Amino acid sequence: MRFLLPAIALLLATTPLAAADLRIDPLRSRAEFSVRMLWVSTVSGSFESIRGEVAIDRQAHTAVVKADIDTESIHMESARLRRWVLAPEFFDAEHHPQIHFESLPVSLHSLTSGGEVEGSLTMRGVTRPVTFRMEPNRCPPDAMAGCVLQLQGSIDRTDFDMRGHRGALSDRVNLGMAIVLSAP
Repeated sequence: MRFLLPAIALLLATTPLAAADLRIDPLRSRAEFSVRMLWVSTVSGSFESIRGEVAIDRQAHTAVVKADIDTESIHMESARLRRWVLAPEFFDAEHHPQIHFESLPVSLHSLTSGGEVEGSLTMRGVTRPVTFRMEPNRCPPDAMAGCVLQLQGSIDRTDFDMRGHRGALSDRVNLGMAIVLSAP
């Protein structure tokens, strides 16, 4: 009995009870945006630098997704459009070099079955609540490394003080992230 208690204490000390974190693989993950222009065409781009983590709380059976996107990493078909979206009237990359998303705790089951993911989005120094739709995937909740979390949603750009070209651009901006998870 006197050896059993220290063995249990050692087991508890080496077993992660609260949290296990996964990283967002910056080489395989991406974020995208699109906005309708003149109600005929769509302006879109993809961000080449996204990083962050998924903090998993095994006791609560929840996870929190945190992602940072470098606005300067935007890739677009046209250099002129790229300069325009980085300018002060749109992303204002000089003053706001990052877009940040942080989810509220979401159930581990939802990470695989899909559903709504609520959280906050900070863009241009403005933080607003957002809801993304997560697509289902085939990953088991207890082995998420290598899995892809796909989130889609839309925002009203005026909520983030993006008021330029309101006659030519839709106020709705579609956002998406394909986050590939990796072990730390």
